[in-house]
Amino acid sequence: MLKHQHWALAILMPALLIACEDKQTNTPSSSETSASAPVQPDSTQSTANSASTTETPEEPSIDPNIALVEALPAPYNTANYDKGRRQYSTCRSCHLLAEGAGHRVGPNLHGMFGRKIGALEGFKYSKAVQEADFEWTPEKLDAWLASPRKFLPGNRMTFAGISNETQRRNLIAYLMVETDK
Repeated sequence: MLKHQHWALAILMPALLIACEDKQTNTPSSSETSASAPVQPDSTQSTANSASTTETPEEPSIDPNIALVEALPAPYNTANYDKGRRQYSTCRSCHLLAEGAGHRVGPNLHGMFGRKIGALEGFKYSKAVQEADFEWTPEKLDAWLASPRKFLPGNRMTFAGISNETQRRNLIAYLMVETDK
C-alpha cells in the first residue's frame, strides 16, 4: 500500500507545483483581464533588469585538479581528470592513494612516479617485481596497465589490463595528480 501512495504522490506533485507557481506569480487569467484596463509595466522586473546590467559577471571557477592535469607533460596534459577518476574506481579495491594510508592487496600508490619498482616498504612484492630494475614513469605505467602480465611476466597482479589507450592516459593523468599531493 505504501508503494502505491508514493506512486500517487509522484504523479500529483508536478500538478501541485504548477498550481502553486501560478498563484505565486499573480498572473491574471484571461478572464480576469479586461480590454479597458491599461497594462502597467512590472516595476520589479525593470529594476531587476537594470541591476543585472550593472553587475559584473562572475569568473567561471576552474577545478584545481583540471589545472594540474593541464600542467602535466604531453600527452597527459590533454587527459580527462574526471574520466581518470572514474577509471580508478576499478583500482581502488586493491590500491590506496593517500600518503601513509597503508596497503591493500596491492601497494599504496602515493608517490609512485620516480620510485623504483618494488621498493615501497611494508609490502611483499612478487619475485618478478623484486628482480625488476626500473623506476615508475608514466610511460612504464602505461605499458604495465596495457597488460601487466605481458609487461612483467610472473608478477602477482591479477588485473587483465586496459586495452583502450585513452582510458589509460586518463587514468595515468589522474594518478599523476593524486599520487603527488
